[in-house]
Amino acid sequence: MSEKPFAITLDVGTSLANKTGSWRTLKPTYVNRLPPCNAKCPAGEQCQAWLYHAESGDYQKAWETIVEENPFPATMGRVCYHTCESACNRAEVDDSVGINAVERFLGDNALTQGWAFRKSEFPSGKRVLVIGSGPAGLSAAYHLARMGHSVTVVESAEAAGGMMRYGIPKYRLPREILDAEIQRILDLGVELKLNHEVTDLTEEMKGYDAVFLGVGASLARRAYIPAGDSARILDAVSVLRSMEGEEEPLLGRRVVVYGAGNTAIDVARTAKRMGAEPLVVYRRTRDRAPAHAFEIEEALEEGVSMKWLSTIKEAGDGEIRIEKMVLDEDGRPQPTGEFETVGADSVVLALGQQTNLGFLDKMTDLTIENGSVVTDEFGRTSVPGIYAGGDMIPGDRNVTAAIGHGKRAARAINAFLKGEDPKPVKALPLATAERLNTWYYADAPKTVRAHLDLVRRQTTFDEVVLGLDEDNALFEARRCMSCGNCFECDNCYGVCPDNAIIKLGPGKKFEINYDYCKGCGICVTECPCGAIEMVNEDI
Repeated sequence: MSEKPFAITLDVGTSLANKTGSWRTLKPTYVNRLPPCNAKCPAGEQCQAWLYHAESGDYQKAWETIVEENPFPATMGRVCYHTCESACNRAEVDDSVGINAVERFLGDNALTQGWAFRKSEFPSGKRVLVIGSGPAGLSAAYHLARMGHSVTVVESAEAAGGMMRYGIPKYRLPREILDAEIQRILDLGVELKLNHEVTDLTEEMKGYDAVFLGVGASLARRAYIPAGDSARILDAVSVLRSMEGEEEPLLGRRVVVYGAGNTAIDVARTAKRMGAEPLVVYRRTRDRAPAHAFEIEEALEEGVSMKWLSTIKEAGDGEIRIEKMVLDEDGRPQPTGEFETVGADSVVLALGQQTNLGFLDKMTDLTIENGSVVTDEFGRTSVPGIYAGGDMIPGDRNVTAAIGHGKRAARAINAFLKGEDPKPVKALPLATAERLNTWYYADAPKTVRAHLDLVRRQTTFDEVVLGLDEDNALFEARRCMSCGNCFECDNCYGVCPDNAIIKLGPGKKFEINYDYCKGCGICVTECPCGAIEMVNEDI
């Protein structure tokens, strides 16, 4: 009798032969981690999320994702100091992703296409007063309006924008860009009252259900410099503000700027464009200057002179007396007794700004410390219903941080108006570079943004840093490594020896069939972005 040939029939749906058994102690699971770019954005943008849409060419979806958090992408693509890029894990491969450049491309594209914000279809009947139309105030107004609240913004100046308009020169932020993004907020139904100075908050807030304070730091800090009657001493805030008027400030040919923060560098570069010969004087070394390094470098390229380890002792008729400094063992500047005289038609003090809080004098229950309004993590002050943000609260003073303050406070105000407590944002674990498999990503050096030619930079207020075209913007967006979040590369699906990975369809990612997963961990090892981890079997 002949034997029948040996055969095995496998049914992957029921066969016990393929199941893992009871010996597995660890199993893989998909996770979502916090990308470092998101974590470092003071405005709370979901950078990785909108880069994902941008790299597929869906620019409108990318823009809509940005403006869920920040209504000023075209503006921020020009003036933000992009701390997101300093945290980008891509720098471990070649260089950080040009997140800021892509944001500018998306913001400009939205203005060109005429994309508008989505209006609320459900008015709340609540009225909110916003004092100050700078980045904090306008951000708060934007988010509150989209939540259905009626918002009135009052501004003491003749135009909206706060320090975006009166503190940032046109060569960094063209006014037509700023105006267009502000108008888009007003189109939501936000009421704007210009030339309206608030002198008493207790009177101004009557008839409103909540108040957001977004008054900027528009008062210059002073320093005592012995000066003759004919010495011309100005402050940086006033100089930059006057550039928005019909008449430019009279600075003369020899302009000395005292200080080395970003405002000081802006004044010096502005003076250069007005035909002056600016000199920046600072009491510490260049590496200790508060201004960003690229700002100083651009100023030097344009012909601005710098005198480090120097301090102004006195100012006279057409000249100043400078004392040379040295650093002590603790890095503090100390006088040397060595002096020199420098010609100066004007001296511009750029030693920082502070906020005028006089309109809060009658708010005796409002806590103010060291010239700043005290708030909690939600922007709440010590008075229920009053919130604050921007330069008038402690912390970083820049446009990005102010936009984040406005958004945070708006969400807390919305909860307050509903009789609820604001909810803290749950922090995800950080997606660190150590969790990435960088071999997956090809070398692709960062796109260098073009600059205006040097002659025009020195003689006009045309925009200095230029934008990306579509090809470069796509390339830059595609450099994103999607740190800590699955982008459906299919690596896990392809390497699983047990066919335990199930594809759920485009945009739906994957799931794991634990009946067939042996817990070998190959999927974890091969995941480029660190979006899978091994966990205990009983989790």
